[in-house]
Amino acid sequence: MEKWMDYSVDVLIPTYQCDEKFESLIEMLQNQTIKPRKIYILNTIEEDKEDKPLPDLPYDNIEIIPIKKSDFDHGGTRRYGASLSDADILMCMTQDAVPANEYLIEELIKPYADEYVSATYGRQLADRTADSIEEFTREFNYPKNSFIKSKLDVDRLGIKAYFCSNVCATYRNRVYKNLGGFVKKTIFNEDMIMAGKMIEAGYKIAYCADAKVYHFHRYSYLQQLSRNFDLGVSHNQYPDIFYGKKSESEGIRLVKETCQHLVDNKEYLLIPDLIMTSGFKFIGYQLGKRYHLLPKDLVVHLSMNKSYWETDD
Repeated sequence: MEKWMDYSVDVLIPTYQCDEKFESLIEMLQNQTIKPRKIYILNTIEEDKEDKPLPDLPYDNIEIIPIKKSDFDHGGTRRYGASLSDADILMCMTQDAVPANEYLIEELIKPYADEYVSATYGRQLADRTADSIEEFTREFNYPKNSFIKSKLDVDRLGIKAYFCSNVCATYRNRVYKNLGGFVKKTIFNEDMIMAGKMIEAGYKIAYCADAKVYHFHRYSYLQQLSRNFDLGVSHNQYPDIFYGKKSESEGIRLVKETCQHLVDNKEYLLIPDLIMTSGFKFIGYQLGKRYHLLPKDLVVHLSMNKSYWETDD
């Protein structure tokens, strides 16, 4: 039996006001061919009002850890959860990502047979409610073929060399901790910041196309602007990871290829929506990169993660 098959896996899941997808996620995790040793649920609670309770979770490998909403941080909360684990592999999930089958964890840890692989991430599939634009975007960001990225690919891939998503990702715990773990405070992109550190330290990141989860959000134009505003903020705040890496060119390529996809499939009526969505994304990202030049009230208004700014100094 290969060594990776013996690795212990602990799962970290930040939660807040869960819906039925969370129950499906937990059930699918319990039915994996390689089962999690422990599932840490980092459940955000609000002190000033009644919270929606978590569903009944009758499994002995689950530990629920309450997190005050004022203390939640994309990096810091996951960092705290990771500090509780001594497993070989740390696995991060979001509460609305549902494994497509029972092989998710197995497929995610296979690449660790290569001792230089320090992180892996899975393929995100849109559900049946998604339109052609969203389906194509998923195919663009999460293609059908697996690959491994290293420092040698940074010039060719630009910022995509660091791409990794905590919607469904794993980390070799020893390397993760040696490199300092997730940042304590970040508005967004704690996964790419960690992956960037790993790449720059000489490790590899594996994309596992056979590790599949259903994960899809339908954002309005203003929500796209806010989400990409936060993306721009994180790029501004971590120049050592993101500065000088081509990013806008990848966005332009996505828009061009999506437009061609719509034309090829005669879905012309979706082209205005693509233009509007892309415009709001671009404006949000450019404003986010320059957030330090904007009034604080405007920054909070534009941001999707407003609580981040309450403790920002």
